[in-house]
Amino acid sequence: MSTEPAAAEGHPGPADTDAPRAGQGAEATGPEETAAEEGAGAPDPADTDDGADAGAGAPAAEPTAEGEGVSEAAAEIAAQRELQERIAQRKAAKEGPIAAGGKLSGTAADLLAAVRAVESGERPAAVFSEPAPAPRKVVAEPVRRAPAAAPAGPAEPAAEAVDAVRALLAEGGAPASLAAPAAATLGEGADSALRDDPWQLLRIPGVRPEQADGFARALLGAECGPDDERRGRALTVWLLEQAAVAGHTALDAPLLAEALGKRAVPDPGEAVQSAIAEGDALVFQDALEEPPGGPARAPESTQETAAQDGSQDGDEAERPVRVLVGLERYALAEESLADGLARLVNSLSKDDSSQTLADWEPAAAAAAGSTAELIRAAAGHGLVLHTGAEAARAEPAALVQAAARLGLRVCAAAHSVDGRRRLAEHFGPGAPEGTAVTVSGLLSGTEGPGRDRDGALAVDLLVVLDAPQLDVETAAMLAESLPDGARLVLSGDPSVLWSAGPGRVFADLLAARVCPQIASRTPDPGPVGELVSGIGAGELNEVAAPGKEVVIVPVRDAAEAIHRAVQLVADSVPRAIGVPSEQTQVITPGHGGAAGTRALNAALKERLNPGPGRFGGFDPGDRIAYVPAPGRTVPGRVVRADADGLHLDCAGTPVVVPQDAVERTVRHGWALTAHQAVGLRWPAAVVVLPGDATQALSRPWVYTAFGRGERHLSVVHGADTALPRAVAEVPAKPRTTRLQTLLRAQVPPTQ
Repeated sequence: MSTEPAAAEGHPGPADTDAPRAGQGAEATGPEETAAEEGAGAPDPADTDDGADAGAGAPAAEPTAEGEGVSEAAAEIAAQRELQERIAQRKAAKEGPIAAGGKLSGTAADLLAAVRAVESGERPAAVFSEPAPAPRKVVAEPVRRAPAAAPAGPAEPAAEAVDAVRALLAEGGAPASLAAPAAATLGEGADSALRDDPWQLLRIPGVRPEQADGFARALLGAECGPDDERRGRALTVWLLEQAAVAGHTALDAPLLAEALGKRAVPDPGEAVQSAIAEGDALVFQDALEEPPGGPARAPESTQETAAQDGSQDGDEAERPVRVLVGLERYALAEESLADGLARLVNSLSKDDSSQTLADWEPAAAAAAGSTAELIRAAAGHGLVLHTGAEAARAEPAALVQAAARLGLRVCAAAHSVDGRRRLAEHFGPGAPEGTAVTVSGLLSGTEGPGRDRDGALAVDLLVVLDAPQLDVETAAMLAESLPDGARLVLSGDPSVLWSAGPGRVFADLLAARVCPQIASRTPDPGPVGELVSGIGAGELNEVAAPGKEVVIVPVRDAAEAIHRAVQLVADSVPRAIGVPSEQTQVITPGHGGAAGTRALNAALKERLNPGPGRFGGFDPGDRIAYVPAPGRTVPGRVVRADADGLHLDCAGTPVVVPQDAVERTVRHGWALTAHQAVGLRWPAAVVVLPGDATQALSRPWVYTAFGRGERHLSVVHGADTALPRAVAEVPAKPRTTRLQTLLRAQVPPTQ
């Protein structure tokens, strides 16, 4: 590993950077300002201040240039709301709820009482109550639900409605810029809804609780108080939404109650129950699984309650439960995903109408190693998990080719255009059109084989690469779109950062062990591959790099970090490595800070494409990151601007961004965060680790950032000992999800 002298060109003066746009009130600060991309990392729902800061800037899905409206996954899950009654009926047909929790107290007992009140008909709440997963058995094959057509995006609010909301906002001292999003979010009669319940303002992306409190005080006067039931209910939903920004699909009830207490809600339990009764939130009882080799460990709150009650009376110990609260949107998504995956597992095992195992054996025999194992696993199972890094992508590609030779309808999907390109390289020019697609294109119908008369995807085998990027909504849409008897193979690197959206689908499936798991034995080549492999194992090793494949550039402060990063992109990497500037990507922990994406992009633009920024800060030739929906980043370049908006070239696809959406959906793209860069690869990568962003570092972050360069990696290192400590000691931040519980109740674990 080589080290480049830090003073090759002297030291710059103070960097000419843009200050982070913090504290901009209720207005959105730019695309993809999610918690995971800010220097502070993902929000902790228990720490409501941090969580609120991180989530406040996350914009709602903006209409794309093609008029898509909301993202495909969000549209599908919105349509699935109609299935809630059917889900409730199915659950009622299962075994009754577990007889546990009778010795709970405090918030958990209150929530459990709310569940039982609903079951008895005393309270009209929308509640899911999970049965105990034992005894486990293969259930009858669920009937596949026909995929609901994705609804069209929400219509633009009428001008009169926007004007009425604007007048009410002015009365309450809120920014007029919130009028259009408030009218669109709250729908018809938005002004009346806000007057009746001013805290509904929290439903608008970017609005903080203190801002909603101020709006409520202005409208309600002396009637406004922290104990207002409407306030507690709105804050409950807001906290659950902030938890979703951090990746959770539900929250432990005690954690939610603690967060409400920090927001000055006098009775957190009553606030949660009010949200449940109004249908704004759902409550779940999940029996805690007994781990192999010993009894299940009850949550601390349950153990403390038992100790206080002195419940050592010799009676049979009750099975502990976990009380969770979540939003309907993600509850339906996880429910739908579990049902869809169980259907795939069970339908293939009962009616393998495509090919017999003997038909697949010649293809497996012709392969070798983990590729042969993958082919055999896919031959006999409806769901298979495949793990491996970049070089391992050749194995699922070989599976797709083998299945195609057997006459099966095949399709392979990646999450980005760049991922689709890299996947297609494994197929070669002779692959049928539509074999390699993007996930969004497959679900929207713009790519791939299309759908059959029942609305299912016309495939017998679907391989999804970069599976850790699947959030619960997208995964649910994929599972529900597959026909009975189809095979689904999820392939990806479990060490990279998890999805931008809620859930940890791939990690949950690996932990649930309900299907075969094939681990690739194909390592990534070269010094960069060796370095990244060690990081995945928790070791930051020094690797031999005779061709300067890996270069460490130590720096003392943020100003020097910016100077050295610009020098590397503009001069050193093109000259020494032969990779031009336009193929070198800078990656840094966050958008803000002295060496965040804003500061780096400003310096890189000044050096590589200087200009006045006449089009909302952009000039023709600028590299950009286009974010049509939160969590979805598309690199591209500015072509021109006119009355229609900003014209972009995104991997060969022309995109026109309306003028009023440019600030929210387009950033300069010479520098990205690792969350934006996951799933993408460039010939060279320059990773900047400033000293003020060390708290954002973790093993998955470093693994992801260092793995973005195919031929070369430069590390502008100002993090000192925080880098090796993050690799060795800081794993992925936990996420609270329910997929494992839901799936294990329907599919027995494999050996």
